[in-house]
Amino acid sequence: MFIEKVIGDLGEKRRWRQYKAGAKQLPESYRTAVDAFERYLLVLGPGGGVKIFEDLLDLFEQSAADRTPIQEVVGADPVEFIDAFAQNYQEDSWKNRERERLLRAIARAAGEDTGTGR
Repeated sequence: MFIEKVIGDLGEKRRWRQYKAGAKQLPESYRTAVDAFERYLLVLGPGGGVKIFEDLLDLFEQSAADRTPIQEVVGADPVEFIDAFAQNYQEDSWKNRERERLLRAIARAAGEDTGTGR
């Protein structure tokens, strides 16, 4: 299942369930925003586990507690907001691992082409 690939082992699954339970406790408008960002991150995000979702939830829980308007939290461009937010989680992303794998494969292929034996 796709979610299992995103969230990983049993500890991660427990954290994922806790995140989902916390998101359900948000006021409706904040929950709607978190759900929208969750979907975006699951499709286009950096991967790397549940930490990004926990941190997003923390931000929206605090914003709801402070009654900070959603537009004030995310700014004028929600895509820019979530992309900037997600950049903090790039290091462990599956995209970075695949980029590294591609670079190594091309380096090996280039080494074979040039006869260097890499």
